[in-house]
Amino acid sequence: MRFAEVMNRDPLPSEVTGARPTWRIAAILLALCVTIAGCESPPAEAPPPPSVTVAYPMEQSVTDYLEFTGNTAATDSVTLVARVEGFLDSIHFTDGSTVHKGDLLFTIQQEQYKAQLQQARAQVAAQTAALWHARQEFARYSKLLAEDAATQTDVDHWHYERDSAEAGLLGAQAQVELAKLNLSYTTVTAPFDGRIGRHLVNPGNVVGAMGQQTALAQIDQIDPLYVYFTINERDLLKILSQQKTRPTEPLYKRAIPAFFSLSNEKNFPHEGRLDFASISVSPTTGTLQLRGIFPNHMLTILPGLFVRIRVPIEEERKALTVPGDALSFDQQGEYLLVVNNQNVVERRSVKAGAQVGERLVIEEGVTDKDKVIVEGLLQSIPGRTVAPQMASAAVAAHPPAVISK
Repeated sequence: MRFAEVMNRDPLPSEVTGARPTWRIAAILLALCVTIAGCESPPAEAPPPPSVTVAYPMEQSVTDYLEFTGNTAATDSVTLVARVEGFLDSIHFTDGSTVHKGDLLFTIQQEQYKAQLQQARAQVAAQTAALWHARQEFARYSKLLAEDAATQTDVDHWHYERDSAEAGLLGAQAQVELAKLNLSYTTVTAPFDGRIGRHLVNPGNVVGAMGQQTALAQIDQIDPLYVYFTINERDLLKILSQQKTRPTEPLYKRAIPAFFSLSNEKNFPHEGRLDFASISVSPTTGTLQLRGIFPNHMLTILPGLFVRIRVPIEEERKALTVPGDALSFDQQGEYLLVVNNQNVVERRSVKAGAQVGERLVIEEGVTDKDKVIVEGLLQSIPGRTVAPQMASAAVAAHPPAVISK
């Protein structure tokens, strides 16, 4: 039925006139041209290998070390107190300033203690006169007794008076010293060079009332400065083993060097030495407390700051180093990417050591002949061919050794 319908349909205008559909012919010709052009075009060229920067591991002198965290502390810290009762008369310093040993800091009302000193001196004068009189009378009655002009009772009486006056004089002299001491307590001076905090009592207040020691201010000596940190026993033995010549000497006589840096500093710029180790291991943490002493001439480092401490444990030695950015990590551990003689990237498992400035010590895995990739790590895939370029002199420059910070 459908065939019949097709055969019986009215002819198209192009069929009646005998003209071919030109648009169909044009489409066929265009497809042929594209096909022919595609067949004749040359194959696409492979992209060039990525360019990477390589450098040889560098040999330099390094020193192995241990690193810890700790806190700074004042070498001396004293809370100044009022040792006598009275009104606080005046303050002679600026809060937070630097003071020197012997500087006057506080003055407590002195009139009462000056009067007590004068009274004690008067008592000394009275006892001195009493002693002179007793001695004269004792000598006189002793002479009269020899002439049978006085009794033994009179001589014994003046003997007692003489000895009593001597004791009274000693007591009066002691009262003078106590009065002087109490008067000296009315002036509070700095016991050492350091920095003083804010004053805790304002002038006009009563201090030292009823025998209480009223706190006036706190002063800290921070030059030199202590740094406290903890260390396990195994690491302590490593530190002590470097001093083999005098193993029985205490730690403060060994001059073991130590370095520290603040949280905003690099390369451990502050140098000092270890001077104390606790005599026992803490049963709860299994660690020992150590202390280093460091100069702080500018008084810029305050007690209580968090610091990183570095303690060398061996003499200087030669080691290979690479830029720190060249080291990578994965599930298999630390590794470097190197370029072999065929310019193919290889993965090398390594054992990294101490950090030397911006470089890392490589204990195992590479030699000084290996070309380590230092730039272009993202384009470097193991097994891939690359175009290596040697690093510039700035990248391969020799950094400072560990011990020189």
